[in-house]
Amino acid sequence: MNQLPTNHAFPTHNAIGELIRHLFPGGAVYINGFLTIASLLLLVSILPVFLIWLERKVAAHFQARLGPMRVGYHGLLQSTADGLKLIFKEVLKPEGADTFVFFLAPTLPATATFLVMTILPFDRHLQVADPAGGVVYALGVSSLSILGILLAGWASNNKYSLLGAMRSGAQMISFEISLALIMLLIVMLTGTASLREIVLSQNGTILDWWIFKLPFLGLIAFVMYMISSTAELNRAPFDISEAESELTGGFATEYSGISFAMFFFAEFVNMFVSAGLATTFFLGGFLAPQIGIGAIDAAFNFIPGFIWFFLKTFLVIFLYMWFRWTFPRVRVDQLMYLEWKMLLPANLVLLMSSGFFLAMGWIL
Repeated sequence: MNQLPTNHAFPTHNAIGELIRHLFPGGAVYINGFLTIASLLLLVSILPVFLIWLERKVAAHFQARLGPMRVGYHGLLQSTADGLKLIFKEVLKPEGADTFVFFLAPTLPATATFLVMTILPFDRHLQVADPAGGVVYALGVSSLSILGILLAGWASNNKYSLLGAMRSGAQMISFEISLALIMLLIVMLTGTASLREIVLSQNGTILDWWIFKLPFLGLIAFVMYMISSTAELNRAPFDISEAESELTGGFATEYSGISFAMFFFAEFVNMFVSAGLATTFFLGGFLAPQIGIGAIDAAFNFIPGFIWFFLKTFLVIFLYMWFRWTFPRVRVDQLMYLEWKMLLPANLVLLMSSGFFLAMGWIL
């Protein structure tokens, strides 16, 4: 394997943080912490607005129509208008619902996505924290989303909501197993669970990205990650928890106003997080694509790493949207068959095959 680059070549500190440490040595920890949280909150606030607009536009072009066009240039302000409407709509609670749990549930998925974003390496010096067990942390924290959906269905005092929550919980827990096995595969190949070091292990040309570096099996692992994460996100064609013809609106049936919006706010941010993890594990993260041609590689290296991270992440997001507006919804039994009788055995075979490749020294 290629030796990991040093911190000298890939510094962990950025200029703003160093300036604050120099100017305010005593309070730098608190100021930098505040700036970090504020930056992430700003990103988390902007992402759903943009992604909802993008989803509408992608759906429209797939269906040979225009999508939102009237509010702002090409409908850019449509999502903002919808958000303002939801903020000022009355928040209703069904009779007999558990008030505390009912209003707690929508905050949990949003909290989970925010916590996972703190360990995403946006650039070599743009990462809130890089725990040694970053992969384990991501898997553990993401379970808060499942808990929020289960609590929403239970607290609503509605059988349709409860059935939708049970479906969604079973689906997300099942496909989380496949996601964990794929992440374990990358941890096994790199020898680290740190997301930053996983990115740095792909330093070199694009053939050193794990989607290509693991011959043929890397591409299979990426495809299985995309399928598993789509199901874990509750997105079509696996959105059986919101099957309108059967369950009205699934676990969100009784929610309105900003409480209703929080679930879909979290869904779109979580889509970004899943795409960011795919970029980190398989597409070189913030590393510029190198093709072995000096002039082109130098030009690509001139572009900041966080731009490459966002470009790759939005490419994966486009794939999620492509899936949603291409494939028909599957039945619940077909979905569980896909996980337990197809993806899970395939993941175990992939893990063993990759271990054999690693043991034989066929991964350079």
